[in-house]
Amino acid sequence: MPTTQPNIVFILADNLGWGELGCYGGGVLRGAPTPRIDALAAEGLRLTNFNVESDCVPTRTALMTGRHPIRTGALQSVPAGLPQGIIPWEITLGQLLSAQGYATAIHGKWHLGDRPGRLPHERGFDEWYGIPRTTNESMFTSTPGYDPTVVPLPYVMEARRGDAARDVALYDLEMRRKIDSQLIERSIDFMQRQAKAGKAFFSYVPLTQLHYPTLPHADFAGKTGAGDFADSLAEMDARVGQLIDFIDNSGLRENTVFIFASDNGPEFRRPWRGTAGPWTGTYHTSMEGALRVPFMVRWPGRVPRARVSNEIVHVVDLYTTIASIAGATLPGDRPIDGVDQSDFFFGKSEKSAREGFVYYIKDELRAAKWRDWKMHMVWETEPNTGPIHLETPWVFNLTQDPKEETDVGTQYNWARRPLRVLIQDFQQSLKQHPPIPPGAPDDYRPK
Repeated sequence: MPTTQPNIVFILADNLGWGELGCYGGGVLRGAPTPRIDALAAEGLRLTNFNVESDCVPTRTALMTGRHPIRTGALQSVPAGLPQGIIPWEITLGQLLSAQGYATAIHGKWHLGDRPGRLPHERGFDEWYGIPRTTNESMFTSTPGYDPTVVPLPYVMEARRGDAARDVALYDLEMRRKIDSQLIERSIDFMQRQAKAGKAFFSYVPLTQLHYPTLPHADFAGKTGAGDFADSLAEMDARVGQLIDFIDNSGLRENTVFIFASDNGPEFRRPWRGTAGPWTGTYHTSMEGALRVPFMVRWPGRVPRARVSNEIVHVVDLYTTIASIAGATLPGDRPIDGVDQSDFFFGKSEKSAREGFVYYIKDELRAAKWRDWKMHMVWETEPNTGPIHLETPWVFNLTQDPKEETDVGTQYNWARRPLRVLIQDFQQSLKQHPPIPPGAPDDYRPK
């Protein structure tokens, strides 16, 4: 018997900048049309002001907990085997949905803990196939001087709830080209099984493209004639299309929430250089090119078609919104930073449920956004160029000055007040609920 609960498919691209996709002004300009993702965007809501955290680990933390990473201590990645990611006390989106009777699976990159007790099949997911950390590890075995006795070999892993995780394939450059095709195949297999059983499912698919080394599957190599990066973008579009086709051809379209987003701003390492389109900066900065990434959601009959909005939404909101859609109850013993955007997504409100947010990199407050205004406390337009700590914060109007080129803090000094209030309220919350220290052990419990 078909389930009445909506299925949820969430595809998270890795290091996909705002300016890569056709529907965001890229596509053919980047050497690779993206017709499948563009069509998905046209069938629902596309956001032009969807904001994330500074890089892979913080954004995935925010998505899985609904909490800014300054609270959870999952500020950035740490070396393999050391306490990284989120402590077991955090309640993941997988756990929330599993408690609502959903079948849950992750096929892709986890990056929120790589040792027993912190792997996804122990954190609310029934099954997992993918990598525990990140894609640049695929370069290890081809790098001169690499010593596996010092730095462990990277593996693709597999696990089911209740069983021990196992290594299934060396994650080298050959496997790097293959992995996204396998993630899609396994995700489809998972959804087929759940649909046949009449069980609602949450299929979380954190792809590895376009993270460096940005290398396409053999089927896409040379396809665009514009190099590996464009070929990989074309591959990603096709992979998303495979999942769309499965949902649409299986009678699941009307009862499936389909989400596509990116975890942070564009790849900045040459030769795999991405673009943020009209925005300045890349990930690991507080520029708009780091904060704003693609986001679209389709749910036929619930999310209006062909809607585009520049209202502010933050990745923490997805935890709360998905919980609301699934009928799950949020944890009541901790601050949840995400707000429910259901009414906004469903077209019941033209306005987002939030007006702004604060932005940290690691434990340092870098910037804050409120309505059309952005205030930088620390200035850095590209990673590792040496951040400048500003004695007087710079203020920008993002509508008038999307590239953040002219400080208007003197002319529009009044805009500092709501931004300062936003910062003060958040920092007061941190005092009331002290952050979890980075590297906290598994048994750590907040006071």
